[in-house]
Amino acid sequence: QVQLVESGGGLVQAGGSLSVSCEATGITLSNYIMGWFRQAPGKEREFVAAISRLGRVTKFVDSVKDRFSISRDNARNTVNLPMSNLKVEDTAVYFCAASPISDVATATATRDYDYWGQGTQVTVSS
Repeated sequence: QVQLVESGGGLVQAGGSLSVSCEATGITLSNYIMGWFRQAPGKEREFVAAISRLGRVTKFVDSVKDRFSISRDNARNTVNLPMSNLKVEDTAVYFCAASPISDVATATATRDYDYWGQGTQVTVSS
């Protein structure tokens, strides 16, 4: 059974930093592009970042470029999303997801991802 479990969410002041993590079980992580999405109240789930299977290529939504990074450790089946200079508008539930497609540049739609975690709340206060 495939499980993706996010952790590391919490409350942080604007301008601060936070890192969320995802641990996968039941799958071989190196077979999947890994992505992070977020969903704010009343809004659709949106793409945040993705990383290629071996971690060589990354993609970010424009609003988080230069503030967020993404990394993976296939040996430990984990994916991390360190976030810095957080803004109030970054407040959302953050989800990690696994995609079987091969091109990280196109892995930005929820339909591209087969497996999802339950999400972790990130709240940025002003």
